[in-house]
Order: sequence, then structure tokens, then C-alpha cells
Amino acid sequence: VQLVESGGGLVQPGGSLKLSCAGSGFTFSNYDMSWYRQVPGKARELVAVISNAGGSPNYADSVKGRFTISRDNADNTVYLQMNSLKPEDTAVYYCNALSPSSGWPPRRYTYWGQGTQVTVSS
Repeated sequence: VQLVESGGGLVQPGGSLKLSCAGSGFTFSNYDMSWYRQVPGKARELVAVISNAGGSPNYADSVKGRFTISRDNADNTVYLQMNSLKPEDTAVYYCNALSPSSGWPPRRYTYWGQGTQVTVSS
């Protein structure tokens, strides 16, 4: 299983970035996908999640109305469109894949990308 994020960088407050995460080595369309972020010294924070079929997106309150998660199962890619960026959005952003339940007792498996740095600063 491999998840490769891209699209991070330096952007001014109020600007936009679009992150991409390409998955390989697993059946991408069966997995729920999420974006998390982390700043040094703090716990990793869930930002947005989308179900395996692309429905039911959910967002952290801090990004609602500014960020949009989407996916292309034909291309094995999940995206995070980030608009109206704020300095407090500065973090390393991680892609996460969560497997469907399998086995008994039911278990789910989670995989992480290596992260991409987003810096919002003037």
C-alpha cells in the first residue's frame, strides 16, 4: 500500500491550494479516505473524510466552508481543495486510507502517506 501526497507549498493568507493523494497497492474504491493535519507538538487532527463511493463528506468545524474533499476512483486519487487559507492552517497534511471491515472479529486497517507541508504566511 502506498499513498503519495503532493500539492503543498507556501501560500499567502486568503490564497488557495489543492492537495492530491495518489493511492496504489490496494483497491482504492473500497476505502474511505481522509485528510489529517499536524503541527509540531500537537496531535494529528482530522480535517476531512469522504466515503469509498464519494458520498458523505465531513469536515472539521475549523475548515467547513473553506475546504472541499473529493475523489476520483478511476484515477485512485483523493483531493483536498483549500480556499481562504489562514495562518492557522499551516501544518503537515497527511492522506489516510481506511479499509472496509473484514474478518472476525471485524477489523479495519489504516494507511498513511508521508505528508506534505502547507505554510500560510505573508
